[in-house]
Amino acid sequence: MSQETPCIAVCMIDPRTKLCFGCGRTLPEIARWHKMDGAERLALMATLPARMADAGLERLEPRPKRA
Repeated sequence: MSQETPCIAVCMIDPRTKLCFGCGRTLPEIARWHKMDGAERLALMATLPARMADAGLERLEPRPKRA
């Protein structure tokens, strides 16, 4: 994935926190991602590591690319 998205193709939502285990976004954030401008995306991405840590979630590793 590009640096313009935190998506690592591990799309699983934690039922307790409602955060994606792969990127830390909520489903509403994921759904409106394409409508956000670059500044809004960068601002949200800056919050994701702390959000995951505060929720007690470890970010999953990206799925390996298929050959």
